[in-house]
Amino acid sequence: MRAIGRRLAFFVVTVWAAVTLNFLLPRLMPGNPAEALLAQYPHITPQAFHALTTLLGGGKHQSLIVQYGEYWKRVATLNFGISITTSFGTPVRTMVMNALPWTLGLVGVTTIFAFVLGTFIGLVSAWRRGTWLDNILPPMAVIGFALPYFWVGLLLVYIFSVTLGWLPYENAYNIITDVPAWNLTFMVDVLRHAILPGMTIIITQIGLWILFMRNNTITVLAEDYVRMARAKGLKPWRVMWAYAGRNAILPNLTGFAMALGFVVSGAILVEYVFNYPGLGGLLLRAVEGLDYPLMQALFLLITLAVLFSLLFCDVLTAILDPRTRESS
Repeated sequence: MRAIGRRLAFFVVTVWAAVTLNFLLPRLMPGNPAEALLAQYPHITPQAFHALTTLLGGGKHQSLIVQYGEYWKRVATLNFGISITTSFGTPVRTMVMNALPWTLGLVGVTTIFAFVLGTFIGLVSAWRRGTWLDNILPPMAVIGFALPYFWVGLLLVYIFSVTLGWLPYENAYNIITDVPAWNLTFMVDVLRHAILPGMTIIITQIGLWILFMRNNTITVLAEDYVRMARAKGLKPWRVMWAYAGRNAILPNLTGFAMALGFVVSGAILVEYVFNYPGLGGLLLRAVEGLDYPLMQALFLLITLAVLFSLLFCDVLTAILDPRTRESS
């Protein structure tokens, strides 16, 4: 409990620092960012300009303490103002909430799948070290990890969409014929549209987890407790899972937590290639259009997601490895 309490305290302090930094950065910029954006986007409504003033510190008549308190209220209510790159002044919260399910469904699921499958393959490869399986899988993992996202995506589009005509190559569903609804037809169409971008993410990510797990397992297999388990005559699958695998996976959890945290940033290149309506494309559009309210919301969301993932990793590590609890 003391270890978890310390991690929670560190988490709270880090969240406060992230929100404070997000508040101060626009206010350290020279000039008045809100008025500069007003000149660039004359369609901004008075309500949107007032929100920009609050977010970016344009209101010099207010003290920094008052602005800081107002900013915390907006963060607590998820009110980040209105996007300035949309003609109708769409609230930032609405834009993020509309894109978030697509990113979590695509990038989140494929990241978890790549980690689980890569960890299993790496464990088996190390356990079968020196066999044909171990001779084939690591080189393939290196090649897959070295391939860029956009090249793999374009190759899959050429094979499965252009040449074979089996799968769609853009959007999350057929925007002409389908209406979003919780029915089997729409869900099947969403899955068909997610196959190619999902395959792109898995192919380029799985090699990293294979290599990490294989190297960790080879190191663990040389430990005394694994040799003792083998000498006691335990079944090979139990030694592999309960002794070697359980300890070899611990160093990978931090990397997996970081990968989960950055899921909310989306796979920008993948979403760009497949025109997928996720947070990655939204972030790219916000940066290109200098949409500060949208950028602030997305950057803060990414920071909080990484912190939550690391906190989850610390708790899971404490459960799997009693030594961490004893040292705390």
